[in-house]
Amino acid sequence: MVQSIIDLGVSEDRVLNIVKAQHGLKNKSQAVAMILNIYQDSFLEPELRPEYIKKLEKINKEKHHGFKDIDDLRKQIEE
Repeated sequence: MVQSIIDLGVSEDRVLNIVKAQHGLKNKSQAVAMILNIYQDSFLEPELRPEYIKKLEKINKEKHHGFKDIDDLRKQIEE
């Protein structure tokens, strides 16, 4: 576990206390951890699920059809 000393203003401390009370958390550390988890889920890039990576690899391995023009694509679709 990493420990950090942070300086909070009065309004930030109030918000932290509100989050702590609303969610029934034991201390402010849990409130900060919860807020950071919400931030991570909402704003940071999610990690790709392994099954999705496998699906992408399968698609990349499949033979790709190159089309010279739109008429060539239309012929392929209609067949």
